[in-house]
Amino acid sequence: MDHARESSPTMITIGLYSEDRTLQPLLSSALGKEFKVLLESDGGGMDDLISAVACDVMILDLNSHRESLQERIGCSQRLIASNIPAIVMADDSLRSTAFELVRSGAFAYCRRPPSIRDLKTLLSRACETTSLKRQLSTAQQKLEDPGICDRIIGSSPQMQRVYQLVRSVTNLNAAVLVTGESGTGKELIARAIHNLGSRASKPFVAVSCGAIPETLIEAELFGHEKGAFTGTVGAREGYFEQAGDGTLFLDEIGDLSLFTQVKLLRVLQQMEFSRLGSSKLIPLRARLIFATHQDLAKLVADGKFRQDLFYRINVMRIESPALQERPEDIPAIANHFLQHYGQVFQKPMSGIEPGALEMLRSYAWPGNVRELENVMQRAIILTPGDIVRVEDLNLSPADYESTESFEDVVDIGEYQTSGTFERQLQDYKIKLAMNAVRENNGNKTLAARRLGISRAYLHRLIRVADADSPIFDQDLRQSATA
Repeated sequence: MDHARESSPTMITIGLYSEDRTLQPLLSSALGKEFKVLLESDGGGMDDLISAVACDVMILDLNSHRESLQERIGCSQRLIASNIPAIVMADDSLRSTAFELVRSGAFAYCRRPPSIRDLKTLLSRACETTSLKRQLSTAQQKLEDPGICDRIIGSSPQMQRVYQLVRSVTNLNAAVLVTGESGTGKELIARAIHNLGSRASKPFVAVSCGAIPETLIEAELFGHEKGAFTGTVGAREGYFEQAGDGTLFLDEIGDLSLFTQVKLLRVLQQMEFSRLGSSKLIPLRARLIFATHQDLAKLVADGKFRQDLFYRINVMRIESPALQERPEDIPAIANHFLQHYGQVFQKPMSGIEPGALEMLRSYAWPGNVRELENVMQRAIILTPGDIVRVEDLNLSPADYESTESFEDVVDIGEYQTSGTFERQLQDYKIKLAMNAVRENNGNKTLAARRLGISRAYLHRLIRVADADSPIFDQDLRQSATA
């Protein structure tokens, strides 16, 4: 029997499990057009209704031939185990059995013959309960599923840490600072925080501070009244007002001038602002998320960023890892772009050949995920078939990570140690890497930049270091792994 739903979204579909075939037309007539009743008289049919999730509520009629009562009780237990609420219907002789089923998890007991008004009430409540449970289950799955973090893709340890931090701040009103290189997906992290929290239905307003001229930034952020300055035609809401009860994402916060930083600091301290040309104070209701690719601590030290503002926005920090730090995520991200842009360009793609995939893994990705996205778009356009080949990627060999690139920037000199030439060279590379990390106070990005290698290659040197290496002391290990 086909149990696909054909009712309207507002109609409640009832599965009636009963041997009494006269009960279906009676209930259908009495309940009215807002209810649809599907009758099943055997356990197999009821199981089909459950597996197809074709019903909003099941009514289990216990009144039957005595020899089939136990079968009905067994079916009711299977029904209780499903997500479909069960209303047990029975006359007074089977009331104790019905109550036992309710104690076991059935939604409610209904006396037979039923009061139509009471039955309608039970059916409506059962549907509401089911709807709430499904919403709760969906929300829980969103929180548990890393992929729900908007379009963020990756299962590496670095991304697992990001997902954990995103979940921990979704419903907090504290400021969040997202840091990381350009193209790593800082805005996606901000959107994930917004979408997973209680403000998801409210506006998400993204502003690139570096893209707004200094002469306009204050008016853009706070809004202005008519005639506030030359050229204003009328009043205008700023981004703070537009965000309302939602989220305001201020990207590239490090590009703000010191003058604008003072204005922003005051807003964060007072939790209110005013439009240009007005003295009326407007409460700040939006949740603020900040992002930057710059080292704000260094900007503070250089006098280019206010220390008090830095402390205000750096309450909760999430670092968006560079793509080269999580090469294990590259295949999944590349295949995502392959399928997405295959549809956009109306050119269905089957996959990426192994050699091309290995090339993607070994590339340095100075432009991070944004660069990978562009490379995959170009590859889809260039490939004559439905599989991306090595020649379709058009990547520069100068950006591949290799041991040769490291050897070009170091001088072996008179360094001596035991073992084969390859082991001596490996040990020397490790020592240089560890020293660079220590001299840069544990900052691997700066250490890799100083050596002229990628951060991913620096990580690999640290990982392959052996504890028994003759040049590997404990202080160096602690600095490099910090």
